[in-house]
Amino acid sequence: MPEQTLDIPQDLALLRLGSLLRERGYRFVTPTPLTHQQVNQRAGNALANDLRDVFGWSRPFATGTLDEDIVALMEQAQVLQPHPQGWISRVRFSSLGEDLYVHSRFPTEDSDAVFFGPDTYRFTRLLRDYLAHAEQPLRRIVDIGCGAGPGAITAAQLRPHAEVMALDINPRALAMTCVNARQAGVHNLRVQHSDLLRDVDGQFDLIVANPPYMLDAQQRTYRHGGGKHGAGLSLAIFDTAMERLAPGGTLLLYTGVAIFAGEDPLFEAIRLSLRDTGWDWDYQEIDPDVFGEELQKPAYAEAERIACVALRLTYQPGQPQRQETAATNA
Repeated sequence: MPEQTLDIPQDLALLRLGSLLRERGYRFVTPTPLTHQQVNQRAGNALANDLRDVFGWSRPFATGTLDEDIVALMEQAQVLQPHPQGWISRVRFSSLGEDLYVHSRFPTEDSDAVFFGPDTYRFTRLLRDYLAHAEQPLRRIVDIGCGAGPGAITAAQLRPHAEVMALDINPRALAMTCVNARQAGVHNLRVQHSDLLRDVDGQFDLIVANPPYMLDAQQRTYRHGGGKHGAGLSLAIFDTAMERLAPGGTLLLYTGVAIFAGEDPLFEAIRLSLRDTGWDWDYQEIDPDVFGEELQKPAYAEAERIACVALRLTYQPGQPQRQETAATNA
């Protein structure tokens, strides 16, 4: 598949919009959807009054709320959408460190929505900590399912001499990653369409991923993890990594898992697959209880909690590389 580039007028206007927001000191930390909803429902929060309300809280705004420069760029970027109360932005901008990332507005209802939220902050923190202590050379790095690009961009910033690839099956995500990479000033990043690693060649020294892990009735790309309890995509990435890691290479997987009667089905599937392989790995809970509101849905009727977890898996030279795949019904 061809590499994605930043060359259409709408994306260039979106880049200029992000730059203008940075110049004006805009910052916004994106919370969970439930928190976002609750804050917006408070008295006085129905309409936007400033940039954070428009581009962070995704509130509708009246004509005259934003200055002409901002509105003009929104029109050029095709992100200015009519609303019964005036207008609304089709995108949000979130802060991550010193950078701004453009992604889909709240609520993320579209099938091709590009998500950014608390998982993003946990994932990039995990990645930064790993890279701060990684001693092996990292020549090729890939982010599977890059979304808005925070994983790939973080890796490219911290390993400027590495070849970094940002892959996704969602064209909207790839376009936003291009904008965010340019905004962050990274030049060692390739953005490309790929289903897992099927459309790229070779081995990788570091594979990172923050895949969706919920069971979504609408099967939206950014949210639906598949399998019996949402871990299908995580296990597919695990299997792919076992085939495509270079000797000494590492998979860093941040995801979520539904816990049943104290048991973690994702951990059990991975442990079974890695038994007797000699590979070096560890698995830990990052947050024991997230998205508790999902437990009200039939798919999670038997789950006691949903946890965020991290897997580090390193291919040991001299050990078998391709193993029996993990059970994909977790």
